[in-house]
Amino acid sequence: MIGATVALHTIIEPLYHTSTDAQPYSPAWDVLNPLMALALVFGIAYAALRKRVVDTDTEQGVTRAYLAANTLFYGFLFVGILFFWSWANYRSPGFTAVGPDAASVVWGIVDALLPLLCGAMGVALIGARGT
Repeated sequence: MIGATVALHTIIEPLYHTSTDAQPYSPAWDVLNPLMALALVFGIAYAALRKRVVDTDTEQGVTRAYLAANTLFYGFLFVGILFFWSWANYRSPGFTAVGPDAASVVWGIVDALLPLLCGAMGVALIGARGT
């Protein structure tokens, strides 16, 4: 659900929000960011559990399940690092090592990848429920 919400908001934000230097992003992100943090924490936790289960089956070698589990785990870690770094950067105006243009690009990467990872995790959860 959060993945779809982030994807939709990323697409429609330019249609309703006029960016200024004082307010480059819409206030909706103040609600979405904590939800994204929660999705990342749960995504990393579940992906780690799934990866551990798949990694114990060493007789099969590299399987589709192995690739899917590792992609989700490392994907969530990658996006999590970018997200929490960006969120800390956003909340700390004194940190100026990264300019606003670079910060916007990083947020764009996070906002594009998180919905994909959440969607893939949702499919994995539904598949696990059915077995």
